[in-house]
Amino acid sequence: MAGVEFLPKEYGYVILALVVYCFLNFWMSFQVGKARKQYKVPYPTMYATEAENKNAKSFNCVQRGHQNSLEMMPTFFMLMIVGGIRHPLICASLGAVYIVSRYFYFTGYSTGDPQNRLTLGKYNFLAIMALMICAASCGVNFLMS
Repeated sequence: MAGVEFLPKEYGYVILALVVYCFLNFWMSFQVGKARKQYKVPYPTMYATEAENKNAKSFNCVQRGHQNSLEMMPTFFMLMIVGGIRHPLICASLGAVYIVSRYFYFTGYSTGDPQNRLTLGKYNFLAIMALMICAASCGVNFLMS
C-alpha cells in the first residue's frame, strides 16, 4: 500500500482499536435514542429540563455519558494515531483499556447517578495520560532522527 510503508506492521492493531471505538460510539448513540423514546425527549432537544420532564435527570445522564465520549473522541483518536506510529502495541493496548473503561463510564453514567461513571470508567483518564506520553515520545523521536 502506497504511503504506509513507514508504519510498523503492528500499526494495524491501532487501526482496529479505533474501529472498535467507532462501534462503541454507535452503540452509545443507539442507547441515547432508546432513552429519548423511554423518557419522551423529542429531537432536537439536547438535554431535558426538570420543569418539562420528570425523568430529565435520567435522560440527561444517558445523553451526557455519550456527549462526554464525543468530546473526548478527537483527543483519543489523535493520540492513538500519532503515538501508534512509534508505539503501536502499547497504544493499541491503551486503546483497549480506554474503550473498556469508556463503556463502563457510559453505563455507569446511564444509571442516573453521575458518580457511577467513575467506578471503572475513571481508568479512561489514565489511558489518555499514557497515550499522551506515547505521542510525545513519537514527536521527540522525529526531532532527534
